[in-house]
Amino acid sequence: MSRTVSYLSPAQLRDALGVRDLSDPAAGPHAIQVLAGRAVEALARAWSCEVRWYRGPEVVPVADNYDRLGYAAGAITREARYTRYVSAGQMLRSHSTAMIPPALRQLARDRQAAGDLDVLLACPGMAYRRDAIDWQHTGTPHQLDLWRITSRPMSDTDLDEMISVLLGALVPGLPYRQEPRVHPYTERGRQVDVRPDGRWVEVWECGLAHPGVLAAAGLAGCGGLALGMGLDRMLMLVKGIGDIRLLRSADPRIAGQMCDLAAYRPVSSMPPVTRDLSVAVDAGEDEETLGDRVRDALGAGASCVEEVSVLSATPYDGLPAAAIRRLGARPGQQNLLVRVVLRDLEQTLTNEAANALRDRIYLAIHQGSE
Repeated sequence: MSRTVSYLSPAQLRDALGVRDLSDPAAGPHAIQVLAGRAVEALARAWSCEVRWYRGPEVVPVADNYDRLGYAAGAITREARYTRYVSAGQMLRSHSTAMIPPALRQLARDRQAAGDLDVLLACPGMAYRRDAIDWQHTGTPHQLDLWRITSRPMSDTDLDEMISVLLGALVPGLPYRQEPRVHPYTERGRQVDVRPDGRWVEVWECGLAHPGVLAAAGLAGCGGLALGMGLDRMLMLVKGIGDIRLLRSADPRIAGQMCDLAAYRPVSSMPPVTRDLSVAVDAGEDEETLGDRVRDALGAGASCVEEVSVLSATPYDGLPAAAIRRLGARPGQQNLLVRVVLRDLEQTLTNEAANALRDRIYLAIHQGSE
């Protein structure tokens, strides 16, 4: 973790915890829950194994989110620019995998000394990230971790079966590919992408559960499969939805379609409004940090922002003197040309409303003195 860590204020924490978790039945029904249930049922049927659902708290120990999953002390993902720290030892979970260490510990406590073990751990929940704003990204994604823990060693053949079963249950017939990935909590990790309409979309990452993670939880000698799925993106693929914001829409015409896995029937689309901003920002800023600052600044109004993208970046040394004066740029900063696409899902944005949002976004991301 970087030396300078900013903790969430009480108001920021309250706002974050006030976002509805669409994967939680206690917050009301949603298609994301149906999707998670279909994935779990398919694996349980294929393996004839016990299923254990585990829904942990949103605020978790840093140790469960990082240390007990094998993340190195200097891992970049621990940086405050990516992680929402509540205190030195607590954070808003950045992935559903943070629920796995306590679920493994509970499994170890419940495990009988004798007899075979074959359990599917299902851990769904909302994660909290500092992320870009576009059609498939959100700062509060829903994820599902699926870990099979057995008394016998697991192999690549077992992982192939897991992938095949899930693809057949969720997106049958779609082309897919696998690429190697490294995770601290798996061995021989992979990423699985599908291709629904000519572009590859990542749907999950997986691998063999790392023996060190299992041993640390009290399950030494056991084997395991580990898979983490993006539920929002998978639901969009299953239903044919092109904008992640639709999953939370309050429009009855849309919300009524978010209770099952039937194909989405588009409703009339509002016209987009584009605004380009020229801003001075620190050298480390990118689309993820800009997106996070826009969400914080706009609050509920962020639902009108369809995309924030960087069109060009010019370092301070490459700026003409007039531009430096206009921006109030300082050495070490850069000039970004940022495109903001605004589209309210329920009503047409007037020029006045769009310009007001543009001005609030500018104030949120511009770091020059002018």
